[in-house]
Amino acid sequence: MERQVSQRVVQRLRAALLARWFRTAPPGIPWRWLGEGFAVLAGWRRRAYQRGWLTRYHPGCPVVLVGSILVGGTGKTPLVLRLAELCRELGRRPGIVSRGHGGRYRGPHRARPDDDPRLVGDEPLLLARRAGCPVVVGRDRAAAARWLRAHHEVDLILGDDGLQHYPLARDLELVVLDERGIGNGACLPVGPLREPPTRLATVDLVVRHGSGEDDAMTLVGDRLWRVDGAPDQRPLASLRGERVHAVAGIGHPARFFAGLERAGLRVIPHAFADHHAFGPADLAFGDDLPVLMTEKDAVKCREFARPHHWYLPVRAALSPVLEACLRRLLTDLPSAGERSHGQETTGNPGLSGDQGTADL
Repeated sequence: MERQVSQRVVQRLRAALLARWFRTAPPGIPWRWLGEGFAVLAGWRRRAYQRGWLTRYHPGCPVVLVGSILVGGTGKTPLVLRLAELCRELGRRPGIVSRGHGGRYRGPHRARPDDDPRLVGDEPLLLARRAGCPVVVGRDRAAAARWLRAHHEVDLILGDDGLQHYPLARDLELVVLDERGIGNGACLPVGPLREPPTRLATVDLVVRHGSGEDDAMTLVGDRLWRVDGAPDQRPLASLRGERVHAVAGIGHPARFFAGLERAGLRVIPHAFADHHAFGPADLAFGDDLPVLMTEKDAVKCREFARPHHWYLPVRAALSPVLEACLRRLLTDLPSAGERSHGQETTGNPGLSGDQGTADL
């Protein structure tokens, strides 16, 4: 009971903070100065790596980082999964590096489908089950990339998040933004940004999640699967008009709830913090109504799931213009043999995010 009360307090505080961050009015002085100070420090840190004052590592094959300047979930992991598919279609052998948020491993460690999510983290476990390529967890992404190249025959590395992890040099930077845009436009701690909005002009492509524009990505899914691993599945539409509990421990839970409501379900929402470590009490609502969750949350609930617990897998659907642009960017990357294997660098290897946003 005490744990549930403390969780509710944390959730209310988090909701209040997000509401302040994503309101249109910018923060006033002196709060604005805090965000501007954070932005200056972030800019100095990035330039220190760009100018060679701090050393970066390049693994000797193209590195594509998928990240965001926005805190929380914007749809980065589904895009990484789609990029892994595109790479294989283009004849590449991709591998993935991930920090492993919520896990205990410092890495490097190869995540496998049967790993404990409490050790490797929820996103690496999801990637290991679906990506069809090696996934390496490591808080130091440069060390993870080094280990990946040393132990697996990969010729391209995808980074799930890590835009701000500058010790790992990169050839392409892809930023995902969702319908919330950049919130109040301020950096932490008075806004939701990890870097100032001007950073968007330096990346290679900005992907707009859910915008409906040419650069748009949407998440689609229409079938539910049992969380406990049983082979049962059912159409999401089979619950249209019914009351369901919806559980989400992701960066932007409201998106998941809204998607279920658009599908015609009567949603009772239960939002948790991103990477929440679920326990049986979190899914006990005193009734037998269906409990629906994301695939990212489901990997942490399998051990104690009941038959009425379901998850909704989603995939990234790209607009034709966006997919063509990504194919062109991936095709234009150098082969692994065009760069010496595993080199330290002090300059701007490859594109390194300094070529500007690609035209769609």
